[in-house]
Amino acid sequence: MAKNKVAKVVTLHIQAGEAGPANVGKDLGPLGINLMEFCKQYNALSAGMRGHVVPAVVTVYEDRAFDVAVKQPTTASLIRRVAGLDGGSPRPGHQSGGTVSVAQLREVAAAKLPDLNTTDLDQAVKIVAGTARSMGLTITDS
Repeated sequence: MAKNKVAKVVTLHIQAGEAGPANVGKDLGPLGINLMEFCKQYNALSAGMRGHVVPAVVTVYEDRAFDVAVKQPTTASLIRRVAGLDGGSPRPGHQSGGTVSVAQLREVAAAKLPDLNTTDLDQAVKIVAGTARSMGLTITDS
């Protein structure tokens, strides 16, 4: 099936495996695509990443056909998982939201490497550390 010209590209951040017409309707409804079909595709693609927020890139064509591509879970979601936290600090920079080790940051950086704008793991660790600091987490060497 030949696709028409791209009408719009939308990126959504949704809990993996939990897409439903109610939580994607306001973003995708105006584009005229079949919401149930999108939800089925997204849930199937992200089923193995449950518990994370997974970005979905939706390419909508002029004939209302669409393609869905999922990326790696968000950096903040991965950091919360490895650190065992529910969230970051309510007041980053003023209150610590918890601690995360450099080894844990390296683990997150290795998982996120395909989506980052670097191929060097040490640089990726610095990018992930910046996200951890933005969440109000304290970084330890152990």
